[in-house]
Amino acid sequence: MMLKSVTASFAKVIHGLKVGHLTDHVIQRSKRMILDTLGVGLLGTNTEVFHKAHEYSKVYTSSVSSTVWGRPGFGLPPAYAAFVNGVAIHSMDFDDTWYPATHPSGPVLPVLMALSEALPPSPKCSGLDLLLAFNVGIEVQGRLMHFSKEANDIPKRFHPPSVVGTLGSAAAASKFLGLSVTECQEALAIAVSHAGAPMANAATQTKPLHIGNAARHGIEAVFLAMLGLQGNKQVLDMETGFGAFYANYSPKVLPDLDSHTWLLDQQDVAFKVFPAHLATHWVANAAASVRRHLVTDRALLPIDCIERIVLRIPDVQYVNRPFPDSEHEARHSFQYVACATLLDGAIAVPSFHKCQINRPQVRELLGKVELEHPRDNLPNFNTLYCEVSVVLKDGAIFTERCDTFYGHWRKPLSQKDLLEKFRANASRVLSCHTVERLIELVENLEVVGDCSVLTALLKELSPPEVASKSI
Repeated sequence: MMLKSVTASFAKVIHGLKVGHLTDHVIQRSKRMILDTLGVGLLGTNTEVFHKAHEYSKVYTSSVSSTVWGRPGFGLPPAYAAFVNGVAIHSMDFDDTWYPATHPSGPVLPVLMALSEALPPSPKCSGLDLLLAFNVGIEVQGRLMHFSKEANDIPKRFHPPSVVGTLGSAAAASKFLGLSVTECQEALAIAVSHAGAPMANAATQTKPLHIGNAARHGIEAVFLAMLGLQGNKQVLDMETGFGAFYANYSPKVLPDLDSHTWLLDQQDVAFKVFPAHLATHWVANAAASVRRHLVTDRALLPIDCIERIVLRIPDVQYVNRPFPDSEHEARHSFQYVACATLLDGAIAVPSFHKCQINRPQVRELLGKVELEHPRDNLPNFNTLYCEVSVVLKDGAIFTERCDTFYGHWRKPLSQKDLLEKFRANASRVLSCHTVERLIELVENLEVVGDCSVLTALLKELSPPEVASKSI
């Protein structure tokens, strides 16, 4: 008797899931993810790394083109539009985070939006078709991460979106384009050979490319599968296949479709209130609470009175950056986020400008920071905490702790605040009228007849005062 293939079970689920399998809960959660991802992507079109990716991609042309966000009138082949827009989404580390740890939406949404433009005008793909394909891409990422305990922790070796995101992208594109079961299986195999990026490039301009590449490589895997390219049909079953990325890899055959449940139904995502590594959000929350002991009304922080600042956090080496020199390093610095919060009271988009990072007061505070790694504080987004203690020269000590920050899946952003974040981000690029139309479209996506209207809105020319906004 043959053992069932894990890879074949994934292909059958990708091919077999229908709109009727979507639950109201999953639809509502995924619409929030889509809106937030669009917003951070639009904001990201103002960044230096986006400009570089955009310039690079200009060499690619074809008769079929898809919109580059923030660049009305400029199109690229779908795979490269997905790449550039994926880079924009992660350019500021402002995109959503799931558990086990990955950024699920960035590798998937730009793929579907690019393909929605590239498809022939008939038959049209509806908003529900987009929601289904989006959730298939999210689901595949989650299922793969549940095959290894290593995936539960903040990563040390590979950046998860470059691994599971590539397969999520391929799964979403396979669903959206209506691939056969065999083609879905081949697309997954091809995608595995495109997957992976090392954590050494965290806190650099290269890290946003991980999301862009996951999106692009997923589409390319699907296009190659449609041409009949073959890969290993057991690629998800093998330690030398997808198991090469994770220790203790233990894959399991997916349940049949009649008993399918969505991981997004059980596990929500975190939405960030400022653009930096998720672990720094605990630090900002605790530091803001300590600051209330030190500063009254609009007074300045008494820097000269501070002897030491102690952060009790998990041991996450790539977010341990005592003196960050760039915006990308500052977004991955426990120390910088703590000091900027103590100084300013909150972290926002402008907090990572070079002029903010290099303020003399910030550099002085950074020199006072010490890290401690309590044994019970593990590098896990579901359990970690942060304590911030400020020790004054007169011996007084003020300590505050954060177990769950606002925006975490245990304390989710309200719809009102999610919309405010989207408006603030998208209005840097689009007119207020277009921003409101996008909100209305996404909020009613399940009744939209043609999902390409989303990208049609992104093509609208912005008034000069919007186009000149910078971050």
